[in-house]
Amino acid sequence: MRLLALHVQDFRNLGQVSLSPSPHATIAVGQNGQGKTNLLEALYFLATLKPLRAGRLSELVRWGAPAARVMGRFLLKGAEREISVEVSGGVRQSFVDGKKAPSLEEYFGGVSVVAFTPDDLEVVKGGPDSRRGFLDRAVFNRFPAFLRESREYARALKNRNRLLRTGPVDSVYLEAYDETLAKAGARVYARRRALMAELAPRAQATFASIGRTPDPASYGYRPAHLGELDFAQADEAALANALREALASRSRRDLERGFTSVGPHADDVSVTLGSRSARAYASQGQQRALVLGWKIAEIENLEAATGFLPLLLLDDVSSELDPERNAYLMRYLAESGAQVFLTTTDAGLVRAAAAQDTLWMGVRSGEVSLPGLPPPPDGGEPG
Repeated sequence: MRLLALHVQDFRNLGQVSLSPSPHATIAVGQNGQGKTNLLEALYFLATLKPLRAGRLSELVRWGAPAARVMGRFLLKGAEREISVEVSGGVRQSFVDGKKAPSLEEYFGGVSVVAFTPDDLEVVKGGPDSRRGFLDRAVFNRFPAFLRESREYARALKNRNRLLRTGPVDSVYLEAYDETLAKAGARVYARRRALMAELAPRAQATFASIGRTPDPASYGYRPAHLGELDFAQADEAALANALREALASRSRRDLERGFTSVGPHADDVSVTLGSRSARAYASQGQQRALVLGWKIAEIENLEAATGFLPLLLLDDVSSELDPERNAYLMRYLAESGAQVFLTTTDAGLVRAAAAQDTLWMGVRSGEVSLPGLPPPPDGGEPG
C-alpha cells in the first residue's frame, strides 16, 4: 500500500494543500500551532473516517468555509484507487473513485494507518477511557468492520441509558434492551480479545529490547463483572450470555444511577511491569517504552495479517522520547520500509528516519511550503 497523492481543502486551519508524498518519509517541520498536526489529522481522518483528536465533525471545517474535503490516491495491490471524505453541516460523506461509498468496508478497501501522538505516550498513566480508546484504535486498524460494530454497541448503550433515566422501567422492556446490548457487546469483546492475543506477545518482545529493565512487560484485557467466565475460551454466545446476566444482576444499581455500569465501555486494559501495575510503579521512561512497544507491535502485526505495512503517522513524538529511545524509533522507521509521515519542531530529531527521497515540508499559519531540500544540519526550519 502506498499513498500517491494527497489533497486537503479547508480542513481545520489548512486552506489548500496538494502534495505527492515520498514513498518513504514525508516530514513536516514548523513551530507549534501552525498546522502540522492538522495535516496528519486530515490523513488520519481520510483513512479511518474518525478524527484523530476528540471533537465534533463541524470543528474539522476551516472557519468561514462551507465544507472540508480530504482526498487520497492510493496504490493497492498494483491498482490505483481514490478515496475522499467531505464534512459539511456536521455531516460526513465518503466517496470511492468519485462515487458515494456503498459501505464502510468498500470505502476502507485495504487502507490502514497507525498514528502515534504525544497523547499516546501518556496512556499508561492515564485513565481507563484513554486505554480503551488506545485499544480500540488498534482493533479498528486490524478489523475495519469494528467501526460499524462499535457504533452498534454505542447506539444500544445510549438507548439503554436513556431508558434507565426515564424512571420506573418495566422489566420486560429492560430485558429487551439488555438482549440487544449483550449481543453487540459480545462482538466488541471478541474483537478486542482477538487483537490482544495477536498484539501482546509482539509488544512484550519489543519492550524487552528497549525497556532497560529485566522486569517483563505484560499487556492484557479481560472484561470486568463477568463472573467466573473463561474469557479466553468463551464463544460469542457465551460472552453475550455472561454480559446479559451481569446486566440483569446490576439492573437495580443501574436504575438508581441512571447509567449502565457493565459492558465494554466500562472495561480497562491492564499494563504491568514485573507483575506490578505499570501505572503505579513504572518510571515515565518505562511507561513510554511500554507504549512504544505497543505501537511497533501494531505495525508489525498489521504487516503479518495483511501482507503490507500500514501508513505511519507520527506527530512530534520524538520530542517526548529520551534520545536513546528516539534513536531506536527513528532507526526502526528507516529500516521498516514503511511510508511514514512525521511532524516535528526540530528536524534534527527525525533526521535519522529520512532518506534521499524524503519530502521535507515547512508549515506556517496553515500554509505548506515544499522546499524540496532537507533542512540545514542545525535542525532549523526549512526556508
